[in-house]
Amino acid sequence: MKSRKIKFKDGESALRQIRQALGKISQEEFARRIGTTVRTVSRWEKGDATPTFTIDQVKNLKREIESIGLTIEDLPSQLGRTKPPATKTRGTAKK
Repeated sequence: MKSRKIKFKDGESALRQIRQALGKISQEEFARRIGTTVRTVSRWEKGDATPTFTIDQVKNLKREIESIGLTIEDLPSQLGRTKPPATKTRGTAKK
């Protein structure tokens, strides 16, 4: 088993960091390995969607992270990219 402990960085997708630690595999390959679509992985990594998993996907993810020396307990509570809250823009008054 390869041991590549990851120090998860704030503001960056934990899933992307895991994917990179797995040998810089593509989103397509990562999606195939865990049983989802490329679009879903992309949305998770961009922070456009919150990662949710089926039981089979959790098992697949567990297998992948164990291959790099991680356990479920090592994962941060937020796997997707954290985005700052949207700021409201105020319109300008017409003169």
